[in-house]
Amino acid sequence: MKSAQIDAVYPDLKERSVVVTGGANGIGAAIVRAFHAQGARVSFCDLDSVAGAKLADELGENAVFRKVNLFRESEIVQWIKTIGTRESTIHTLVNNAAADTRIPFSETTAKEWDSLFARNLRAYFLTSRESVKWMPEGIGCIVNFASIVFHTGPVNLTAYTATKGGILGFTRSLARELGSKGIRVNAVSPGWVMTKRQIKDFVTPATKRLIRASQCVPELIQPEEIANVVLFLASHSSRVITGQEILADRGWAHG
Repeated sequence: MKSAQIDAVYPDLKERSVVVTGGANGIGAAIVRAFHAQGARVSFCDLDSVAGAKLADELGENAVFRKVNLFRESEIVQWIKTIGTRESTIHTLVNNAAADTRIPFSETTAKEWDSLFARNLRAYFLTSRESVKWMPEGIGCIVNFASIVFHTGPVNLTAYTATKGGILGFTRSLARELGSKGIRVNAVSPGWVMTKRQIKDFVTPATKRLIRASQCVPELIQPEEIANVVLFLASHSSRVITGQEILADRGWAHG
């Protein structure tokens, strides 16, 4: 898999306390690496304890992993409290963890629907609610992950798409609510990103042809490129941006 480097240096991110959900693999791991490379102190969670511990061990100092079940409010509350107590503050929260279960609408059960909303939307609410308690006014920011599927509406992803629409609404309203404190809230909507899981489970030669034909720029998107967008949104360079959705899709859903 082709890799992309982290392009920019943001001096203001050095020593910042950053929280990332779903940080053990894929886009999440690229985000953890990117913030760590900027000199930030990164706390990240995942259910994959093996990959999470391996990444934390690889990065060493200023990378702390914890296994957290985002379905459980008590685990989220305790995890964020532990980080806030240890770091004294939380500057950035990246809500990345999500499931993109592919189920035909007619076969989707209420339990599957509720489970997806709990993982993809309810968890964002809980991590945000708890993290804001530790965020300094004028510096804190939240980056939520949505998806271009909200704009493209693919089949067999109705429940997933609905959760991503909810995330965009959550982002817009929360940005208004926290704006008076100088806390910014934005969303990133990636296109089809070439993570190891996507390549293994879903990306075929035909899929690559579809992606290249759909994007304005045909080059396939790498996880590190999405991490670059998150770094920008967390940095002082984007201080005038809040309540926005950034389409990081090489022009697939640009209108």
